Formats: sequence, structure tokens, C-alpha cells
Amino acid sequence: MTERLNGAQPYALGLFRIVVGLLFLCHGAASLFGVLGGAHGGGTVEAGTWPGWYAAVIQLVAGGLVMLGIGTRSAAFVASGSMAYAYFKVHQPEALFPLENSGEASAMFCWAFLLLVFTGPGALALDGLFRGRVTAAESTRKEPEQTPATV
Repeated sequence: MTERLNGAQPYALGLFRIVVGLLFLCHGAASLFGVLGGAHGGGTVEAGTWPGWYAAVIQLVAGGLVMLGIGTRSAAFVASGSMAYAYFKVHQPEALFPLENSGEASAMFCWAFLLLVFTGPGALALDGLFRGRVTAAESTRKEPEQTPATV
């Protein structure tokens, strides 16, 4: 049983990455484009405003990259940092605990992305597909034959 679970681990991690990335991307799309209910009550964040607009751009771009598995560790690092900033600058001054200050999403995203920084993308990532092509191309390339040096 343990061997089966261990064998499925990269796929479970890949699905985790896809779902977390998609949810993060949706937050950014809602804030920037007013879709999916929009930002905080149906509107959009005004372009260029600090920190809301920049956070929404990070959510959209990093969420998309993480979801697809392109540059997962770097994108997850930026996303985790943005959520740590959101928690400590926006939510934590209101109250100590996430349940009291409405910071549960920021805290969960922060830790989920930090986990992906250390674990990598798992299976089903586009980076792995690109890496596989390079490896296959390198393995089919023939090395020049070595001839013994003459003295």
C-alpha cells in the first residue's frame, strides 16, 4: 500500500499545484477583469494602485505559471512572498489570528506556495515536458568516434 501511495506522490503533487495555481489565477482575474464576482464586491482594482493592482498581476501571472508548471519554484516563491506581505500588512494588523482578521486565504496560499518552492512541480508540469525533449534530443545525438592518438 505504501509503495502505491509513494508512486502516486508526484501526481498528487502535480494536481495540488494545478488546483492552487488555478485558484490563485482566479483571484487575479477577478481583481483585474471583474470576472468571477470581481474584486471585493464585483468591481476591479484600479490600474497601477499599490498594492492591490500589483498583487492582482502577481496572482494572475504566478498563478498561471504555477498551474502550467512553468518556472514553478520561482513563480511560487514570488506568490508566497506576496501572500506573506498581504497577510502581515493587510490582515494581521486587524487581529492576531487569521480567523479573526479574514486572512485565511492569504495564509493558506502563502504556505501552499512555499511548499511548492521546496517540492517542485510534481508530475504533469510543462517544464518536465520541455526537459524531456531536451534529454531525448541529447541522447540521440551521436558522439564523434574517438581514434587513438598516434605518437
